[in-house]
Amino acid sequence: MTRPGTPRGAGISPSVLRLRDLCAEAAAGILQRPARSLLTAFGTVLGVGSFVAVLGLTATASSQIDSRFSGLSATEVTVEDNARKQNEFVNVAFPEDADQRIGRLNGVDHAGVYFTVRLPDDATVSASPQADAPGSTSRTKVVAASPGVLAAAVPSLVQGRVYDGFAERTAAPVAVIGEGVAGQLGITTLENAPAIFIDGEAFSVVGIVGDVERKADLLLSVVVPRTTAERVWGEETASDPTMLISTRTGAAQQIAAEAALALRPDHPEYFRAIAPPDPRQLRTSVGSDLDQLFLLLASICLVIGAVGIANTTLVAVLERTGEIGLRRALGARGRHIAGQFLAESGALGALGGLLGTAIGTITVVAVAVFREWTPVVHPATVTAAPLVGLVTGLLAGLYPAVRASRVQPVEALRR
Repeated sequence: MTRPGTPRGAGISPSVLRLRDLCAEAAAGILQRPARSLLTAFGTVLGVGSFVAVLGLTATASSQIDSRFSGLSATEVTVEDNARKQNEFVNVAFPEDADQRIGRLNGVDHAGVYFTVRLPDDATVSASPQADAPGSTSRTKVVAASPGVLAAAVPSLVQGRVYDGFAERTAAPVAVIGEGVAGQLGITTLENAPAIFIDGEAFSVVGIVGDVERKADLLLSVVVPRTTAERVWGEETASDPTMLISTRTGAAQQIAAEAALALRPDHPEYFRAIAPPDPRQLRTSVGSDLDQLFLLLASICLVIGAVGIANTTLVAVLERTGEIGLRRALGARGRHIAGQFLAESGALGALGGLLGTAIGTITVVAVAVFREWTPVVHPATVTAAPLVGLVTGLLAGLYPAVRASRVQPVEALRR
């Protein structure tokens, strides 16, 4: 049968689904079951929210790492004594005025030489002349350091003070100890001028340190003047002498290049200066590692969200088989059915992407405020996140849409 006015032999015109009708059908399908639609979009919200939050927190942490590195590590230079490898007859290559020689270089704040004292195996550190007194220990490290080391370490004192150049010049028997060592030895106050005994030698405790910005191992050590250690135990007990230098920002590389020649113009090969790495390279390396790790986690969250959308959309196809069959019987083509379900899943994915972007951004800002950091969220991340949600929804709805398009009208109407 042909329509009036249709030439004999002409077929029936195929049905057409306009874009406006497609959007209306998709909106009706979503609003018809609002609870299920929200639960379907929730997977994308979590995935995209995790995506934005992870990338934002990664950028924020990388920025924080960079600022901390620039503020502390970029101003630290270490000079090692390699004289014994060059000349077996040289025990310590650092001159007596090593602190002053390095201190005269432009850009140096503080500098000092330190070494671990090699004590006899049975030597102990105690608060009593008796080696077996309560609290005595043979595991506490004794570090000989010039005053410049303590200044470069930037200590926070609990009580007392650090020793100065006078104690270094006179080889005074004084010591500075960490708060943990003080507690182990039972020293709670300096008002009664306590003393500790290192291998039987008495040292007056002049300061208790609670924290340091550099050389954290000093908190677990007994620190005595370098000249005092050489007088009491001899220069040959020095173990791996090292110089710690704190510089002004931007001067570390220059100081590292000049230090060996300033210490020993006759034998600069006796020293090896270790400068901090380039902060830009460190930031790039750390940021790249964090980006790769957390991007993988964000991708996993997106995959989980996509599986949730696919599962829910597939269930919707099975439940709406009768509706699909009726629409097919009224002239809807297979691609029209597939387009409707793709439009629904894409809309839910885009909605989840928008909500997830907002939640992820708020999470980054909240964490940064709590940690007193500066929040960093790249505009590309915020722009791409809703598109990621849309693509995730389309990919998740692809199989259910294809399955819906293959439903036969007769079989569907029988159910």
